[in-house]
Amino acid sequence: MPELPEVEVVRRGLERWVAGRTVAEVEVLHPRAVRRHLGGGADFAARLTGQRFGTAQRRGKYLWLPLADGGASVLGHLGMSGQLLVQPEDAPDEKHLRIRIRFTPSDRDAVAGTAGTELRFVDQRTFGGLSLHDTTPDSADGIPDVIAHIARDPLDPLFDDAAFQTALRLRRTTIKRALLDQSLISGVGNIYADEALWRARLHYERPTATLTRPRSAELLGHVRDVMNAALAAGGTSFDSLYVNVNGESGYFDRSLDAYGREGEPCRRCGTPMRRRPWMNRSSYYCPRCQRPPRLTV
Repeated sequence: MPELPEVEVVRRGLERWVAGRTVAEVEVLHPRAVRRHLGGGADFAARLTGQRFGTAQRRGKYLWLPLADGGASVLGHLGMSGQLLVQPEDAPDEKHLRIRIRFTPSDRDAVAGTAGTELRFVDQRTFGGLSLHDTTPDSADGIPDVIAHIARDPLDPLFDDAAFQTALRLRRTTIKRALLDQSLISGVGNIYADEALWRARLHYERPTATLTRPRSAELLGHVRDVMNAALAAGGTSFDSLYVNVNGESGYFDRSLDAYGREGEPCRRCGTPMRRRPWMNRSSYYCPRCQRPPRLTV
């Protein structure tokens, strides 16, 4: 599932190619793609037609396109395989095209030499989708009300480091569970949690209550470093399902130190990396650099 860096890469593409565009026509080609929109596909299309998009926004793994009137936003969740692609109208339809949003012609289309531009939501597994939601009152960034509970992410300038460190110590949980708790810190998923924990030399089952403030600050710094490195590489792509708005794949998977490296030597000490089942996922770690916590009786 796309994590913060992948979603941010898509957001930047939308900011460049979609912000300020006016919707001319909407086609909903699969009902599951709008299942989170309570009014259904016809209502989604009718309410969106004629609207102008503002600048794309993101919180954690969620992104949204605010409407210019300020009252609502199109919320997007990519799920496991969702793609938001900006395409010329005459481009062939993708096999798993679910929603088509056509825009009125603009100067950008004339420069590009195309008849028009459209935003396409493509989703092979149909776990993602688009939906219209009211914005949270008095919210500076116009966040949709249904995701107002999602915490800020570590790359957000308003992220509160001290509050995070305090909350971390008060949680009766383990460190990886805490990193994946989107109400505590958003945008971190399985891949980047494993990467940050490897850099911090912390085992994924380390109790959060045992982390000192300097240790938690160090971990947060590693989370940010991993995110920024992934952003610079365009995100992590293990297959063709994650791409940016122009259909290009990221290449941070070539730089992963922990995730997916079972049996390969630790880049730090040479010990073979291990994989363990964890919450219907997998955790990758170095048994020497990331020693498991001692059990207390």
